[in-house]
Amino acid sequence: MGMALAKPPGSGKKEQISLDSAAAHLLEECRMVLPGIQALFGFQLIAVFNQRFDEKLSDAGQMVHLVAIVLTTLSMALVMTPAALHRQAEPRQVSERFLWMASNMVLAGMFPLALAVGLDAYVVASVVLENNALAAVLAIALVAVFAFLWLVLPRREHHRQG
Repeated sequence: MGMALAKPPGSGKKEQISLDSAAAHLLEECRMVLPGIQALFGFQLIAVFNQRFDEKLSDAGQMVHLVAIVLTTLSMALVMTPAALHRQAEPRQVSERFLWMASNMVLAGMFPLALAVGLDAYVVASVVLENNALAAVLAIALVAVFAFLWLVLPRREHHRQG
């Protein structure tokens, strides 16, 4: 007995939303993503102060982890900027320019975040697996998954609906 797939929700009529509503959605997305970035950042910092950090990781591994921390910090700054921008530049209004800038900042923040996760996965996998080549394959695969889910899939859906 075959299983029929239902038509996905929202595959029909599109509805325009106001600038205020679009800004509220965008800022809510920032509030959803930010705790995950901050949690990752916290774990990255804790690892550095762990007594075994310099015992388990080579100098190169420590540098990779440092780059991941810097990328996570950059991601955090990009995702937090729309709130600061709105609060300071347009506290009583919302413009299409703000939505364009803020959307691009959030999207730009996803790139260093994906790289940071990939680099830290490499660091952990290289310690656990004791195989840098396999660790690199795992890290690249994870970054590829992020790229697919965060770039390819949304663009494909945009073109299907547009």
